[in-house]
This record gives sequence, C-alpha cells and structure tokens, in this order.
Amino acid sequence: MSEEVIRIKSISQMHELVGAPKPNHPLISVVLNEDMGEYKSIPAGTSLSMNLYQIWLKGGHCGVQYGRKHYDFEEGVMTFTPPNQVMTMTEDTAVDGDGGWGIFFHPDLIRTSPLGENIDAYSFFNYESHEALHLSDKEKKTLRDCVDNIIEEITDRIDDHSQRVIVSNLELLLNYCARYYDRQFNTRTTAHKAIVTQVDAILKKYIDEGELSMNGQPSVNVLAERVHLSANYLSDLLKKETGRSAKDHINEFLIGRAKRALLTSQDSISEIAYELGFNYPHYFSRLFKAKTGLTPNEFRMQN
Repeated sequence: MSEEVIRIKSISQMHELVGAPKPNHPLISVVLNEDMGEYKSIPAGTSLSMNLYQIWLKGGHCGVQYGRKHYDFEEGVMTFTPPNQVMTMTEDTAVDGDGGWGIFFHPDLIRTSPLGENIDAYSFFNYESHEALHLSDKEKKTLRDCVDNIIEEITDRIDDHSQRVIVSNLELLLNYCARYYDRQFNTRTTAHKAIVTQVDAILKKYIDEGELSMNGQPSVNVLAERVHLSANYLSDLLKKETGRSAKDHINEFLIGRAKRALLTSQDSISEIAYELGFNYPHYFSRLFKAKTGLTPNEFRMQN
C-alpha cells in the first residue's frame, strides 16, 4: 500500500485526478455512477486527503479504508466525509452498479451562508464509516431529486442566484439525511437501548474499581471506543434514547452515584467528589446544585 497521501485542495484537482472534464462550478461537483466508466480508475492502495466535503450514495460495491479500518459498502448505503479525512482505496474505483452518486463541495461554497454556520450540526459527517445511512428506495428518490436540482444549477443556470439555490438544495438534502438518520435510530432502538445499558455498565465499573479517583472521568471518546462507535454517533444515540447528550448522560450517572454516597456514607463532600473523578470539589458542588437544585450538604441534611 502506498504511503504517500495525495492532497486534493480543489474541485479542479479532483477532476484532474480522475480525468474528468473541467468542472462547471469551481466549488461543487456531482459525480454520477453511470458516468464513472468514462473516468480514470483510482488504483487500489492510493491514499487521498481532500479539502472537500464528500457525500456518497453507493450504487454498487466498493472498498475503502479510513485510518486503520476497512469497510465494504453495498448498494443503497450513504456516507459523509468531512474535509481532510485520509482515505485509502482498497480496490480500484471501478463501479459495478448504477444509481449511485457523489457530491464534492469546498468549504468556501457554504462559508458565508447559514449552512456554513450550522454545518457542525450535521454530526453524521463525523460518524465512523460503519455507521453509514441505509436508505429505502423512496428515500433514494427524494435525495436524487435534490441532486438533480444541483446538477441543473451548475450546468445550465449559473447566474447571480445560482450559489444561493445550490446551497439551499444542498441544505435540503442534508436535512432529509438528518430525518432519515432519525428513522434509522428509531428502527434500531432495541440495539441502541442495549448500548445505553452497556455505557452505564462501563461507568459503574469505573466507579466500583476506583478508576474515577485514579484517572478521572472517562471522556465521550473513551466511552465511544469501548462500545465501538464514534463519539458523535454515541452522543446522538444517547440523545435519541435518553434525551441527553453523552456528556450530560455521564454527569447524570455521576450525580446519581453522588446521591447514594451522600445518603449512605460518612465521607466528606471533597472525598465523594474525588471518588467520582472530580478534581475540584467546588466544581462537583456546582454541578450537583445545577442538577438537583441543592448543594451536596443541603441534600444530605434534607434526607
């Protein structure tokens, strides 16, 4: 496998890499699977890093490695990649199915728009690739309508309104994807509830084995790694299942254990704080009051 990473900084460079015609728009390009036979194949082992957002609906099988993990994508699977993510082709990019497409867009396309201000809200750009979105045929058609609108704007109608219309269609597509991810979360609720239970078991083990007092509280990244998910996906999963972000879920769990310690032990407030991984007791007291409306001492006195 090649160790050199090819850096792609623009839409034009991306087109040159695959031998595509000069792009119609300098900041966005749409690639259709049915057209890819006309382009140069990217050889297996090639590593790329693009300063572009990528949205892919896979129309056929392909193999890609992100970091150290390899993934095989089947038809109807949608992935999102933020700028400057290194990916390595594990097989040539020849496509064996129609109906798929890819959108590449430069951050400058959305920089001054509301979408640019809110792009981080679309947390699925930072999901692991095995957390991809699986689409129904109806959902694929809805998204393809958005893609066709973008294609029409960048090929036939470049004028003073084009960029705003392109970005609006891009935002509409992303909003549909957010809805479809919600649907996917809902259909996987049994499995996701098991993950919530697993997270709580990990936190309990941290407390029972004294890891909190020795090493501090686990980060969202650490918890996500333990349950084999990305931090963003875990946080969104917990938000869907519990109404709380991953960080809030950790804090709620710790406050629950703090209540137990306050009622069943003679430990001082500082001792309880350190046992629960709080380096600063005053921060523990402030968080406890924010969650319960009482200071730890007031809670102990009233119960």
